[in-house]
Amino acid sequence: MIKNIIFDFGGVIITLDQPQAVRRFKALGLKDAEQQLDPYTQKGIFGDLELGLITAEQFQQELGKMIGRPVSFEECRHAWVGYCGELPQRNLDALVRLRQEGYRVIMLSNTNPFMMSWAESPEFDGNGHGISHYCDATYKSYQVKMMKPDTNFFHHVLMNEKIFAADTLFVDDGPRNVAVASQMGIRTYCPQNGSDWTQEIERYLEE
Repeated sequence: MIKNIIFDFGGVIITLDQPQAVRRFKALGLKDAEQQLDPYTQKGIFGDLELGLITAEQFQQELGKMIGRPVSFEECRHAWVGYCGELPQRNLDALVRLRQEGYRVIMLSNTNPFMMSWAESPEFDGNGHGISHYCDATYKSYQVKMMKPDTNFFHHVLMNEKIFAADTLFVDDGPRNVAVASQMGIRTYCPQNGSDWTQEIERYLEE
């Protein structure tokens, strides 16, 4: 019986818009933004940032070297938040409903300080609430220094939450992430980026 639901952030709670992020980084002066930015797992300084190997300030410095001029936190934040296409109200309503129904709602995301400075702020939902208002717990790659699909990241969440894989549903739009979680005995659901999962999820909860 499912008691816990782990949600990915980008592609599930928010709709991912990689082309918009690419355009914003290009506007900063990053000419090879298409090669640097990945829809699911970042690499180079982008991956180092999301893995917590470098700080936001170090990322700014390294990005500045790449484009040939200093960049501010706000500029980086604006570019990273380009990944957010939409934040459907139906998704937020579903998170609230699931918590009211007694499920433990957890966010697990490969993310970074720039994106989370927006997601954790009152700007997030337009009503003064950040993502933590909608979740019982949040796990961010740059804080725990692990990234999906590393099994250690999933183990970390299960152990920290004191929950069992068999009692847990993982919702992620990344096929590789879902495959690894499934191999660990976690129930999985892989909706497409931007699709409406709010009703379909009931089928998985009833299994």
